[in-house]
Amino acid sequence: MEFAVLFGAIPLCYAIGWLPLPKIPLLLTVSGVALAYLIKTKNLPKSTVFIQFREIRPYLRPIILRCLAVTVISTAAVAVFTPSELFAFPRSRPLLWLAVMGLYPILSALPQELLYRAFLFARYSPILRTPAALTLASVLSFAFLHVVFGNPVAVVLTIPAGYVFTRTYRDTGSLTLAALEHAAYGCIVFTVGLGRFFYHPA
Repeated sequence: MEFAVLFGAIPLCYAIGWLPLPKIPLLLTVSGVALAYLIKTKNLPKSTVFIQFREIRPYLRPIILRCLAVTVISTAAVAVFTPSELFAFPRSRPLLWLAVMGLYPILSALPQELLYRAFLFARYSPILRTPAALTLASVLSFAFLHVVFGNPVAVVLTIPAGYVFTRTYRDTGSLTLAALEHAAYGCIVFTVGLGRFFYHPA
């Protein structure tokens, strides 16, 4: 019931207008509660947040390669289907673009990874007892969150992205690394011209 309310009812109520609240403060509030739970239950060890370079080095190359692939594919998609949108954001509003590049990792990517990876894995592992079940729950709930943007593209695109972030977190045990990869994808999306699918002024 708790899982259904947190990861289903809240995004759905927001999408249909029953929660007329700003998205970022709402996300920060919910993720703040999740963080308090993780700290209280000692499910957020220092190794999850602070990791040494030698520990993440084996994972950096595949993450960089994935980011390059996302850049190429998303740039090509925008160039083919909506060429007028290609790099329109940094070209037309460079200062706002810079602000998004700086704030998105902190105010969006990190809270989402905290909630949909660290909290979900810690809180629901007693009922989702296998890595496959936890991965599926994380991916689908993360994708469903994006119904708040009111378009199917956001939901569809975040299914493979959510799988990648979940695998990164599951394989490395690092919230920081998962959040950094999430932040990189988000910055790429907003830069090349797909940001309109992941932004709603409400």
